[in-house]
Amino acid sequence: MRALSLENERLRVSVLIDKGCDVFEFLYKPQDLDFVWFTANGFRNPRLVPPGDPAGLFIDSYGGGWQEVLPSGGSPSHHAGASYGQHGEIALLPWDYELVEDSEQAVVVRMLVACLRAPLRLVKELRLEAGSARLEVSELVINESATDVSFMWGQHLAFGAPFLMPGARITLPDGIEGIPHVRALTAAPRRVAPERFRWPHASSPDGDPVDLAVLPDESGSSDIVYLTGFPEHAWYEVTCHGTGLRVGWDARVMPYLWFWQEFHGTADYPWYTRHWNIGLEPFSSYPTNGLADAVSNGTALALAGHAQRSFSFFAEVIAL
Repeated sequence: MRALSLENERLRVSVLIDKGCDVFEFLYKPQDLDFVWFTANGFRNPRLVPPGDPAGLFIDSYGGGWQEVLPSGGSPSHHAGASYGQHGEIALLPWDYELVEDSEQAVVVRMLVACLRAPLRLVKELRLEAGSARLEVSELVINESATDVSFMWGQHLAFGAPFLMPGARITLPDGIEGIPHVRALTAAPRRVAPERFRWPHASSPDGDPVDLAVLPDESGSSDIVYLTGFPEHAWYEVTCHGTGLRVGWDARVMPYLWFWQEFHGTADYPWYTRHWNIGLEPFSSYPTNGLADAVSNGTALALAGHAQRSFSFFAEVIAL
């Protein structure tokens, strides 16, 4: 598959042009530390994956890393006459790209993709400035039809080794609340226990940010919770052994953070207890049941005919 890298003195960021522009490398050079987690199977070309159930194509080609999700998130779903597989369409499609800037000051790449089953086009720019450990992303989703279109939109960021290890901490702004959910793909579905995630249900007395969780070593759990209540300029930090990543995004477009925990908890397909990882995923909507449920609960985004909507986020290495 074609790949493209943006690089400066501190970072190398690599994406798979032929598979959703997945970020498969986010390397912090001063420590030779890659923040990207790989699944046991690694990245596979979707065109070479044997056909199976609607969820299988995404999962069987899922290598970890970070994906863009549009126009449906989570399990296969059916809406407005279209059927969507796991996490929609664009994470499986080849994209177009063009070099916008390549100078001593910055490198900027513009990436473009059009959905097949929804009349949506996505334009995405990655920017890396000289000397910076911060990747900036600006996006625009465009409705290319005269029909109003509902959709889900998200950033599927997953973390594991080599960066994430037991003892890592997740920090959020003050006042965040959690919405539990029963995971459809868990071998033995169970409702999330609030104490497992230790999210704050009330403001801290001094108004400071709060620690969301201290990750367990071996909990045997596989769950997801939806976090909400973020300020307009939302953020979280994941830190481990003195180094971390700060992710910031526009909560007006993506007011929810999907917090996925997979701690050797899924005994059957697709993980077979092989994975110890988390996902911290800004999303427009919930739950992880697909577009139809998000439309039903009123959290899906909507674009009028020929309208468009912008979004921005960043990922920045922090050294403590």
